[in-house]
Amino acid sequence: MATKEALIEGLNVDLANEYQAIITYITYAATVTGIYREEMKEFFLREVPDELRHAQFLASKVAALGGTPTTTPAPVPTAGDLRQMLENVLRAEVDTIERYKQRLRQAEELGDYGLANDLQQIISEETQHKESIEMILRGL
Repeated sequence: MATKEALIEGLNVDLANEYQAIITYITYAATVTGIYREEMKEFFLREVPDELRHAQFLASKVAALGGTPTTTPAPVPTAGDLRQMLENVLRAEVDTIERYKQRLRQAEELGDYGLANDLQQIISEETQHKESIEMILRGL
């Protein structure tokens, strides 16, 4: 059975991972090299506003539930080349989708259908990110 405390804790894990995503995308945009550098730099930077919006949402929700939003990002994975960058980002997207699906179940159990609806939208956006990365990886 979900509790409000467990939901807050989970949302803070999600928030730490959104912070990680922002840092990862900015770092990868700055350090990507190779023939596709300019295109991939722009690809990584285009993801930042979505992740920032998710982080803002999560911090506000944690506070609204009576918790304190985390200020610490999850560890940022390093990468030596474009393929590793994309594989790291893909793994993060897959993990993020799974965490948000768990959070969706918690929100529904607690009757927070507004949060559940918002999480469904975020899951949709993260799934689109995942699919874009998969398509890029198939072409490398």
